[in-house]
Amino acid sequence: MFGAHHAEHYFDTAALIIAFLLLGRYFEARAKGQASRALRALLELAAKEARVVDDDGERMVPVETLRPGDVLRVRPGEKIPVDGDVIDGASAVDESMLTGESVPVDKQVGDAVAGATINANGVLTIRATRVGSDTALAQIVRLVEEAQGSRAPVQRLADRISAAFVPAVLVIALVTLAGWWIVGGDATKGLVAAVAVLIIACPCALGLATPTAIMVGTGRGAAMGTLIKGGEVLERSKRIDTVVFDKTGTLTRGEMALTDVVTVDGDEREVLTRAVSVEHGSEHPVGRAIVDGAPDRGAQVTAARAFLSIVGRGAQATVDGVLVHVGRRTLMSDNGLMSCTELDVAADRLEGEGKTAIFVGWDGRVRGVLAVADTVRDDAPAAVADLQSMGIDVVMITGDNRRTAASIAGQVGISAVLAEVLPGDKADEVRRLQGDGRVVAMVGDGVNDAPALVQADLGIAIGTGTDVAIESSDITLLSGDLHGVATAIRLSRRTFRTIVQNLAWAFGYNVVLIPVAALGLLNPVLAGAAMGFSSVSVVTNSLRLYRFGRR
Repeated sequence: MFGAHHAEHYFDTAALIIAFLLLGRYFEARAKGQASRALRALLELAAKEARVVDDDGERMVPVETLRPGDVLRVRPGEKIPVDGDVIDGASAVDESMLTGESVPVDKQVGDAVAGATINANGVLTIRATRVGSDTALAQIVRLVEEAQGSRAPVQRLADRISAAFVPAVLVIALVTLAGWWIVGGDATKGLVAAVAVLIIACPCALGLATPTAIMVGTGRGAAMGTLIKGGEVLERSKRIDTVVFDKTGTLTRGEMALTDVVTVDGDEREVLTRAVSVEHGSEHPVGRAIVDGAPDRGAQVTAARAFLSIVGRGAQATVDGVLVHVGRRTLMSDNGLMSCTELDVAADRLEGEGKTAIFVGWDGRVRGVLAVADTVRDDAPAAVADLQSMGIDVVMITGDNRRTAASIAGQVGISAVLAEVLPGDKADEVRRLQGDGRVVAMVGDGVNDAPALVQADLGIAIGTGTDVAIESSDITLLSGDLHGVATAIRLSRRTFRTIVQNLAWAFGYNVVLIPVAALGLLNPVLAGAAMGFSSVSVVTNSLRLYRFGRR
């Protein structure tokens, strides 16, 4: 029917089409291999052997044979094989593979270390606490695998379109063949045009548009110490307009510190020396803050006798034969210690700044006022400003009183404060903001704030590198760096934008070229080349996400 003299021509066409399709598949496979390199890199980080210390001395064993409780020795430059606690030695540990932070972290007895991190300069002896699939690295890999296998809601839309698209293409191909044969009287050209339609409409690019972007985006996030739990998280993040920060342990250090020392006619060092001598045996957070901060100001501990803790008010002890009182105003007045206006004014000022004022007195007089406070993290003001520069409203939530909350909020640049909120009521506050039409991201420690993290449209947990399986959050920041909040939202938005670009290219490519092919203006060989190029271009566009955050 079509004529034998065309046989050689069509064999050549078939061979070229197959060649172009295979070449496209090759480049596509290479690009997809690059997309999964972050996960492969994580898997390759784990140590293969460990040095076990037992009654027989030291011996090297495969990491797979380790059990919780094993004692291990790690020399300088070696990888820490599993998660554990330091029981001897001190060193700096490079945790960049977990947190993305290049500065080594000092470790000493009692500190936790994570498997696959690198011991920099000292010998550490550790006791294994988590091995195998329970280690931080294994949890990270599992979370990244789950994220890379997830589907964004926009992909479901693409799937529905594809379900109708394939039958429509078959109909278009049949109509093309019939049109050229019946109307144009040229069955051969109709067949060529129909084949071109089928080739150009191959929906490979549509199938690659979402998974490759998610794979690269979540992999890049893992390399930066940001775990994103999948495609749905990426899509939600683009709508965030409000970020709620928990205060304690998130915007602040979560530890009391000595911030101020005010004296009138006494020596600052003497006031501090007597105060720290009284509090040296105290376990109260305020007392520990004075003990930890006094040496930096030149104070030294001297022997104290007859220590007495007075619940809710302070403590007293005899120092150098003098009875010294350290505590609240009521402790001073109850013991007949007179204060002066200058110290009272200073105490009011310090309390107005959200600090806790501690009076120190002996021999019938108040000699000085100390202030302790949960200090703001160094990175908090810049992190808040970064979010605000993105047009995002920032809110602080805390159980502290309004005066303390306002002071901390002012230091970090937050104007909207939710104070005196009980831990169990934080989720209700997030729900109230959502009821006002806001799309809310909650930032907390992932444990105490779990209900609020779940309630929020986007839960962001501040991780520590050894506690990464925080099920209540959508995004976990392993480094704990608050700048990571803005970075995580930016990366999520960039990844989602890449998905949209990929889908737009894949659909646009078909919409434009199918009519061209149906009109007989596109040779099947060129259609095969174009189809391969479409798939490769989608994957290559996704790979651009690897440049995110790099200078």
